[in-house]
Amino acid sequence: MSISNQLHETISKIRELNPSIPAERKTLLDQMAEWINQKRAANETAKLTFICTHNSRRSHLSQVWAHFFADLHNIEGVECFSGGTEATAFNIRAVDCLRDQGFTINPYGNTSNPIYSVRYSNNRPAIVCFSKVYDHEANPNQGFAAVMTCSDADEACPFIPGAEKRFPLRYEDPKKFDDSPKEREGYTERSLQIASELDYLFSQCAATLPGKKERIQQ
Repeated sequence: MSISNQLHETISKIRELNPSIPAERKTLLDQMAEWINQKRAANETAKLTFICTHNSRRSHLSQVWAHFFADLHNIEGVECFSGGTEATAFNIRAVDCLRDQGFTINPYGNTSNPIYSVRYSNNRPAIVCFSKVYDHEANPNQGFAAVMTCSDADEACPFIPGAEKRFPLRYEDPKKFDDSPKEREGYTERSLQIASELDYLFSQCAATLPGKKERIQQ
């Protein structure tokens, strides 16, 4: 697939971070990779629903980057979703952060919770993003892995109906940087951290597929 120069540059930054992923995080990501590969080996779709309280920042960043890296690493049979314990809106700071990193994002719908079309390549379908609860009809209702991206959602929802697996992949909330001089830096740092770990995740899935190469054009 063909991607923008900006996204190429972002991938380079992401891969500079990969060696610094802590061992305990890699253990969790390896477990996620094992579940994904088990589903695919059984000819089943591996569905990942990234969940945080408001479905506004971390869960959307995770959904977008997971979708991208599954495609980049040529991992078929994976679908990525996001949701919250309540619906708010895809926060514009997170939207702008992804734009800065090379995604093309357009909103449609004149509402307080707009729907966004997110693209990383002209020859790939858009990722549709909007804030929703985790059991919204747009998300799977059974056989999925619930990936808890924040401690609040993880603690508030000890049981996720329909979830086959649950992974506590928690991240600090970039919201703490809102309206501060470090806002842009804070969102960039969190997005790159999430991207780095999801790049690692799908590289581990790809490790079981000899001969597979990344779907990327320079």
